[in-house]
Amino acid sequence: MARSGYVNLLQPQERRSKQPGDSSDAVAARRRLHDRGVTGPLLEGVGRMAALGPADVVLDAGCGDGFYLGSLTAATGAQGHGVDISIPAIDAAARRYPNVEWVVANADRAVPYQDQSFSCVMSITARMNPAEFRRVLRPDGRLLVALPAPDDLIELRGVGRERVERTVAEFAPQFELTDQARVTTTADLDAAAVEDVLLAIYRPMQATPAAAQKVTFSLDLLLFRVRAASPSPPV
Repeated sequence: MARSGYVNLLQPQERRSKQPGDSSDAVAARRRLHDRGVTGPLLEGVGRMAALGPADVVLDAGCGDGFYLGSLTAATGAQGHGVDISIPAIDAAARRYPNVEWVVANADRAVPYQDQSFSCVMSITARMNPAEFRRVLRPDGRLLVALPAPDDLIELRGVGRERVERTVAEFAPQFELTDQARVTTTADLDAAAVEDVLLAIYRPMQATPAAAQKVTFSLDLLLFRVRAASPSPPV
């Protein structure tokens, strides 16, 4: 276990680079945006959809710096577990939210928990692994997937792709869609905050310095339930 309180289960063969996942600079940039309150409305939307309570055991797969999981478990009393491939992200999460269990692992390959460990799994603008999410969810479990909406950061990268239909189809064999919403907010950002957004999304800095501007943040939220198993045919 690392001194800051996380567990590293990432194996050498699971690394696609020497430093997989979010860089230290990207993690710090996202944290500054969170601390400015820019992503507060998104957190509220995720919280409403997840509807966590003290009895919940929740996994955030691709948790990043832990902002969503750490904030929601502190507010609801749910038991939290976060997994991400980035050591800088998990280290930051462990330092900020010590009451959550944080693990460095590659959830694209396998989620490092036993079958039916969780009442809720969240994947917030992160990679998705339907088979593993289904395995670690309880039979009555729910799955919350948050996707960047087409108007997310539209001022900086143009209109994005519509991802909802494809994602619902990807999860359909194991999960049934039960609710859907879009949460959108805009923020007037100074030049430093715009640079933080660019760092967070791995956009190269422009030849000219970033300028203050209004920026849109938008998520499509999808809530799934575990699909009931089909009854076995009569013998």
